[in-house]
Amino acid sequence: MGLELRSTAFEDGEMIPAEHTCDGDDVSPPLTWMGAPQDTQSLVVIFEDIDSVKGVWSHWLLYDVPPDVNTLSAEIPPARTLPWGGVQGRNDFDAIGYGGPCPSDGKTHRYVVHVYALDQELGLASGARRAEALATMEGHVVEEARLMGRYRRLADR
Repeated sequence: MGLELRSTAFEDGEMIPAEHTCDGDDVSPPLTWMGAPQDTQSLVVIFEDIDSVKGVWSHWLLYDVPPDVNTLSAEIPPARTLPWGGVQGRNDFDAIGYGGPCPSDGKTHRYVVHVYALDQELGLASGARRAEALATMEGHVVEEARLMGRYRRLADR
């Protein structure tokens, strides 16, 4: 069956609710994954805008998530480390934790949430950036699942 990623906030390909964006409360969406391989040592979550005018824009990076964790509730706080063991990186807004969709060009953007099952922990300090995480993950991804949502600013609709 393989690794699957879902959210109760939006279905794959659907619009992301405003509460998870800069037009709302700007809180992280709830995520659940299932089917991680038995040899998984850690998980990585990356939330990115693939249509940003500045190239791929990182909205959230969470790594060294223990393999027994399979759910992230909504509103994960911007703490460097999380009580259950995850570590948060720095997004492209230059902040720790989640920064929601906020496209500035008046267009609908696609946002891809990735969950990666790895055969090791990344071991990076809190505040690492997406590029550093991706480089460290290279050769260690056992499986990946994706969920794509879309968003357009409320003022642009």
